[in-house]
Amino acid sequence: MRQGSMKVLIQLTSILLCTFAVTARRLAVNPTFDVRSYGANADGVTDNSQAFLGAWNAACSSIGDVKLLIPPGNYFLNPVKFYGPCPNVNTLTVYQEGVITASTDLSLYESGNDWVEFGYVEGLRLTGGGTFDGQGSISWSYDQCPAEKYCNVLPTSVKFVHLNDTIVYGMRSINPKFFHIAVLQCQNFKARVIHIEAPEDSPNTDGIHIERSSGVTIHDAIISTGDDCISIGQGNTNVLISRINCGPGHGISIGSLGKYPNEEDVRNLVVKDSKISNTMNGVRIKTWQNSPSSSSVTNITFENILMSNVQNPIIIDQTYCPDKLCDGDLVPSRVSISDVYFKVINGTSASQVAVTLNCSPGIPCQNINLQDILLNYVGGKPSTAFCAYANARFSAPMLPLPCN
Repeated sequence: MRQGSMKVLIQLTSILLCTFAVTARRLAVNPTFDVRSYGANADGVTDNSQAFLGAWNAACSSIGDVKLLIPPGNYFLNPVKFYGPCPNVNTLTVYQEGVITASTDLSLYESGNDWVEFGYVEGLRLTGGGTFDGQGSISWSYDQCPAEKYCNVLPTSVKFVHLNDTIVYGMRSINPKFFHIAVLQCQNFKARVIHIEAPEDSPNTDGIHIERSSGVTIHDAIISTGDDCISIGQGNTNVLISRINCGPGHGISIGSLGKYPNEEDVRNLVVKDSKISNTMNGVRIKTWQNSPSSSSVTNITFENILMSNVQNPIIIDQTYCPDKLCDGDLVPSRVSISDVYFKVINGTSASQVAVTLNCSPGIPCQNINLQDILLNYVGGKPSTAFCAYANARFSAPMLPLPCN
């Protein structure tokens, strides 16, 4: 063999060996970290926070695609934060088969802390069909938020914060102290087959709250709770919500917005192919009166939604001020709403006013479109629509009849 050919062969061999080494590192044997190996006890009484953290830290320090296993059983858990970064991990799967039960001792939850928090990780996977039981009923009487505008909130059950490329599949949440699930400052977050349950009279138990996030998709969720099934807060972009079975509860809401200074805009949201039953509201946009600064809601679509005995099936409310909590004079909302589409929304309304477009006199709503709306009042009389400060367009078929 010629010397030149030998040199090329050696170079090719070196490249292949290097490539193999890198690939082997990335595709290392998928290690599993069982919480029982770190002292977890599924007796429903022993605090497992340190055992769970031990398993998490080991998994986070590993290489490749790793799994943290929570086998069947009842695991009592005090507040805990599962934080990254996990620099050498491709995906970290928390495979939860068991029930995780929260402490009812509110003194354990420091101010601003929630119960279970996942943060600062890329490639998190939460699956397995397990349950988070917030044991919230004992705490609901301490909820001050219905009576105080700036209240100390109770702990959210499961919070996802500063995550990228996240998949949640088969999760179940029952009886939280406050929200069931919060998604904050996340990118590319996908959730499917979610089951959420709390009593209809449980206060502020939003099913899924999304805030300051982008690229969020929520599919195939069954939500019955005491507040919004899904609430979309400030700063969200490119959110897709579909195949939601909501009720009882307060419906699917954008807002409330305009409560705090310097809130970010909400844009590019789609809610479709869903059913809302026996709720206070259907699809809603709500903004506070006397909002301290300006923001906007734009390019919003609600499509192919079936309403069943819903109190307010379609509602824009820019005079939101529960329990007269607004400060001083009722200055019009500074949140602008535009390019909103309500399409193919049918079913029954529990109130005669089936459509309410109550916009801000300071910044009237622009380009609000209603098309193929058929909402019958369960009381037998014709359903009606109410409009104020709304630049709205109605396209047949339309029931209730359009308002001016």
